[in-house]
Amino acid sequence: MSCVATSVGGDGVKIALLSYELPPDTGFGGIGTYTWYQARALVRLGHDVRVVAGALEPGCHHSEVDGVKITRVLDDGPFAGAIRGMLDDGLGWAPNRIRTASGAFHALRDLLEQESYDVVEYPECGGDGMIVSTMLPVRTCVRFHSPAALIMGSYPVSEADLEATSFLEQIGIDQADVRTAPSTFMASEVVDRLGVTTPVHVIPNGIDLGSLDSASSPEVVERFELPTRPDLVTVLFASRLERRKGAHLLAEVCAQVLGRDPRVHFLVAGADVDGLVDGVIRPRLAAEGLDDRFRYLNRLALPEVRELLKHVDVQLLPTTWDNAPYACLEAMAAGVAVVTSDLGGMPEMIEHERTGLLSTPHDPHSFATNVLRLADDRALRERLGAQARAEVEARFTDTAMARATVELWRSSFGLGA
Repeated sequence: MSCVATSVGGDGVKIALLSYELPPDTGFGGIGTYTWYQARALVRLGHDVRVVAGALEPGCHHSEVDGVKITRVLDDGPFAGAIRGMLDDGLGWAPNRIRTASGAFHALRDLLEQESYDVVEYPECGGDGMIVSTMLPVRTCVRFHSPAALIMGSYPVSEADLEATSFLEQIGIDQADVRTAPSTFMASEVVDRLGVTTPVHVIPNGIDLGSLDSASSPEVVERFELPTRPDLVTVLFASRLERRKGAHLLAEVCAQVLGRDPRVHFLVAGADVDGLVDGVIRPRLAAEGLDDRFRYLNRLALPEVRELLKHVDVQLLPTTWDNAPYACLEAMAAGVAVVTSDLGGMPEMIEHERTGLLSTPHDPHSFATNVLRLADDRALRERLGAQARAEVEARFTDTAMARATVELWRSSFGLGA
């Protein structure tokens, strides 16, 4: 496998972002969303950016979008057989880390034959930088999102897989020259629980308001059969349907809300790998005669979620562990009132009663109470949504995120202005 590509040029900082996740091919979650916003914002600020991401087909594939040079790679080398063996042994996450790290290493090694980088940034989750940080002569920065050691307990994985995955991710963490996190919660967690001793610089996640505001798909109302009567209230849950995102609470929350307010309609969008919708939520609502106001939209692409947010009244995020999720940031940017959990990094994004409503974690009644309160008070919904949008404009733009990151790299690595 060779990853030779057109050389990077220009006068800005030369940056490589490693992230297996990158929309649309491998845009599975917040890491991919972050990488896409960060890359495009860095380019707009005049820097040269290459993203090394995952591919769906074996080999190296090069493209350029909005000035961002993209190298997608799926490593089909000698690690492939070993990975299949690990999967047979009951390990799921760890072999994926190895394959991701191997692909990123081989791609960047080839790219370094013809171009140089002032800094290479990678996420800790996924192990993208594990081999690169150890074997290549590059300056590195790790961005904390959701370390396996902190989140794998929420998933049905073996203890061996948890230990192996955490060990692999820790290599990239320990080898990084600079460390950043989008919340003080995450910065404290990795110091207290992962033993990180060097400074963890807090740089909040950012979003491209221009692209969000310019998105227009009026057919979304008809396509998703959204309620159109002005007296009706639409509540959206848009995230993976997994325990860490609070999906196991949805059946009870929906039942309480729909049972008490006939104006409310619930929309759920996200990958349902555990079959919660058909196995738990729909049967519960059907038994109480409430399923006619519940719709499952399946997994949606980011542009579809953005357009959907323009037509809903409340975003529900009953997360049981989260850092700085883009699901919250997208809703805030769209001016949608947010109901979420009072835990993790959420209070750093949502100020209770000013930019949204915080609920007691793991308590369906608390979430239902806040949703019902917003359903019954249009003025409150609009006030919270408007102030959430203003908060994004003031603190959470992608250019502010990119600018702060470059300033940190310049000071840490002695790069010229």
